[in-house]
Amino acid sequence: MPLPLYLLALAVFAMGTSEFMLAGLLPDIAADLDVSVGTAGSLTSAFAVGMIAGAPLLAALARDLPARASFLGCLLLFAVAHAVGAATTSFPALLATRIAAALANAGFLAVALTTATALVPPDRKGRAMAVLLSGTTVATIAGVPGGSALGTLLGWRAAFWAVALLCLPAALGVLTGLRGSGEPARLLSEDGTAPPALRSELGRLLRPRLALTMLLGALVNAATFGSFTFLAPVVTVTAGLDDLWITTVLMLFGAGSLTGVTLAGRLSDRHPGLVLAVGGPLLPVGWLALATLAGKPAALFTLVFLQGTLSFAVGATLIARILYEAAAGAPVMAGAYATAALNTGAAAGPLVAATALGTAAAERGPFFASGVLALAALALHTASIRRGEPPR
Repeated sequence: MPLPLYLLALAVFAMGTSEFMLAGLLPDIAADLDVSVGTAGSLTSAFAVGMIAGAPLLAALARDLPARASFLGCLLLFAVAHAVGAATTSFPALLATRIAAALANAGFLAVALTTATALVPPDRKGRAMAVLLSGTTVATIAGVPGGSALGTLLGWRAAFWAVALLCLPAALGVLTGLRGSGEPARLLSEDGTAPPALRSELGRLLRPRLALTMLLGALVNAATFGSFTFLAPVVTVTAGLDDLWITTVLMLFGAGSLTGVTLAGRLSDRHPGLVLAVGGPLLPVGWLALATLAGKPAALFTLVFLQGTLSFAVGATLIARILYEAAAGAPVMAGAYATAALNTGAAAGPLVAATALGTAAAERGPFFASGVLALAALALHTASIRRGEPPR
């Protein structure tokens, strides 16, 4: 894989740390800003909404800009948003900074996904995507637990400052690694011709197979984020463990997610059906098992790792399929479509999970909600197979 791909993954690591670390900081943020944990969970949804809107918007605006300028601008906005968020004492202001950071993240990731797949042969899109997304999964192993531990020891604001500072080496890597990369983010199509007009690329969304794959990705990611966002209260209340065990659980989920992305990178180009056929039915079973056994630490640790693996193996495979389906008619916007689809799930999942917190299931509610979302994805995929229109 080309070196610039790994430098882009470094930046994705910085951004992924911010996107996921709230799972370990929500109780502290809620207490500090005098809101409920469910309300604090809306910070995750706000970030995802910003990603949904920002991905197509900023990808379209970046069509005629140098790729390096687009990347650096997004990283600068991301760092500033975190610095302001760390200093504010207002929950609405913090919510606004999350949206601003999400816009920056969305723009970066949308252009990066398109750039990454253009750096490799057409039949290696899945592997290129896996390398790029490894930045996110490494963030769940190192950055997110590190942010959680930092928040536990020094307060959640310290974690926000740390993410702002983490953007600096990421920006330096992009600046030096993409030196001379003055080409527009508007890349050539696979046949070497100029890409189609924006209107034509947007029309690609009307293709049933692409729309189906995006919907499946949204449902799987909703299940993932719905439970991941509220892991902290499960660890401390349901399992009755000390706050520092939150870091351990987040690291286990991150280790599973890296395993899942690695598997997807090896299989999604040639055997996507196998990943979906095996992982699809296991996902709802795993979420419902977590809902039942979360009170037992050993079961909690094991199942969190397994669900991280399954969620990211299936989710990353669906990202690759979105890129394949969109590439022919929407080479510039393909990354934006993948980003928007998955973050639609990331926005909806925590909202559904927060509602489940108010039921008799309490802290286990998000796991039940994730199980229902995963079952919906499985049912939709099964129906598409019968109609002869599964993701390919």
